Amino acid sequence: MESNVQTEKVLPTKGIKRRKKFIGSESFYGYLFVSPMVIGFLLIMFFPLVYSIYMSLTDWQLLGDPNFIGTENYQRLVNDPDFWVVLKNTLIFAAGLVPINILIALMLALLLQRNLPGIGFFRTAIFIPVMTSIVVWSIIWKYMFGTEEGFINQVLAAIGIDGPAWLYDPDLALGAVIVVSALKNVGLNMVLFLAALQQVDKNLYEASYLDGANKVKQFWHVTLPMITPTVFLTLILTVIGSMKVFGQIYVMTNGGPGNHTKVLVYYIWENAFKLFDFGYASAIALVLFVIILFFTIIQWSARKRWVFHEE
Repeated sequence: MESNVQTEKVLPTKGIKRRKKFIGSESFYGYLFVSPMVIGFLLIMFFPLVYSIYMSLTDWQLLGDPNFIGTENYQRLVNDPDFWVVLKNTLIFAAGLVPINILIALMLALLLQRNLPGIGFFRTAIFIPVMTSIVVWSIIWKYMFGTEEGFINQVLAAIGIDGPAWLYDPDLALGAVIVVSALKNVGLNMVLFLAALQQVDKNLYEASYLDGANKVKQFWHVTLPMITPTVFLTLILTVIGSMKVFGQIYVMTNGGPGNHTKVLVYYIWENAFKLFDFGYASAIALVLFVIILFFTIIQWSARKRWVFHEE
């Protein structure tokens, strides 16, 4: 009996000491610093994703309780002709925006990498659109693409060319929005490329010059391999961003003419907040998530074949 009583008295004391020891330990402070990110991930990302999966299995018209219908929304999605048109528009948008954005950003970085007088002004001017509101940026370009009074058509008229109705032509509207979107964020990728170019070892250029390499060969065999990690980063970020475009479409074309500029995020918004079909909108959102995840995994798997890592 005495040994049992002593055990009961000793065990709580050891537990208290362990808790006190943990509170002052490095592990405690590590968990403390990580906790805001973990809590934010759970509240902003994980739980909404799980609830969105549940919503995609329901017929929820906002007013009233969700009605569980299983996979009917996904079956409806497969048989929805508008969805396939929207998906095609999204892929075309991404295929057009990504190369335009990255190529222009890389060219600008190559031009602006030298510390010449006044070079900071041009770097700032190119980066300003990144900080500009997407709504303001889209409104400005919508007026610039105006059919009669738009700046672009007025310039064309000055040289004797009859400008088209850019945003009302099914063959031109999506291309116009792609150009506007590419120019909006080209400054961000330019800054990333500038930082990467400044980290390239100058001795590599000197060695290649002694081997007889000209500027073009130096770019292909020295500069480009050394900045491939940054190219990989900008590629992933730009592809994901191109899949989530919404503001430009909403302001400039409202999905028109017809469905020619309607993309997946706009289609999600349309079903959720115009038709109040939250179940179907959630199913489309899950499909978009899977598509983005698919392209990201492909890029991540292929990086070993072309991304140069300095050992």
